[in-house]
Formats: sequence, structure tokens, C-alpha cells
Amino acid sequence: MIKSIHLTEKPLDITRCREFVSHPKNGAEVLFVGTVRNHTDSKNVEKLLFETYKPMAVKEMEKVALTALNKFEIASIAIHHRYGELNIGEIPVVIAVGSSHRKAAFDACEFAIDTLKTTVPIWKKEFFTGGEVWVSAHP
Repeated sequence: MIKSIHLTEKPLDITRCREFVSHPKNGAEVLFVGTVRNHTDSKNVEKLLFETYKPMAVKEMEKVALTALNKFEIASIAIHHRYGELNIGEIPVVIAVGSSHRKAAFDACEFAIDTLKTTVPIWKKEFFTGGEVWVSAHP
């Protein structure tokens, strides 16, 4: 069981995550890349701010990875998240999963992003034209 956890203010490296889960025994690699979009509902988003309590966030990200490794038949998982101010098109989160079969990889990846959004202390603030708001885990 292999995991890679990374929490940083610097841009995330999609290739690094994919390479981490790539292995000849894997028949599937699933990659989720979250990007900052330019809208929420009818509001124009200008940027996002992610804040975190890093020691606890890393610990919780570790728990998500370990749970995914134990719950699904996967060989490896990378969970990388960025904090700080991000502009439209930038990447706040990358999750990569390697597995022998695609179903386990898809299921583990979906579990990881859903759980991360609800349990890891990373908070998101959206800045709109004329306002801003802290966003709950699920809109």
C-alpha cells in the first residue's frame, strides 16, 4: 500500500501524481483534477482563497488515503491539495489512484474527493464581482 500526501502553496504537478500511481501491475489509473471555475450558479467568480490548519489537514488527508487503501482494491493513491489564493483555471486539488482494475480506482477516487471535502480542514472562500463568501463542503 502506497500513498502520497502533499499540501502546499505552490502549483500542483499533475504529472507527479500520475507517475506516483503508475506501475506495470496496474491496469487502471484514475486522475481527478479540480480546477477553479469562473462561475458559481449565476455569479462570476474572480478567484478563490483556500485556508487550512496544515498539521491537522495533513493528518486527515493521511486518514482519507489509508481508508481508501483499506476499503478498495487499489495499489496506490496520491492526494495533493493547494492552499492560498488561486485564480481561474488553477488547480487546487489532484487525486490519483492506481489499481489493477478500473472500478476500484474510480470508486476510490470518488471516495477520496468526497471525504476530503467533508473531513479535511481546508476552507474555501469565493470572490465574486461585488462580494465574497465562505463555501460549505457541498454546494
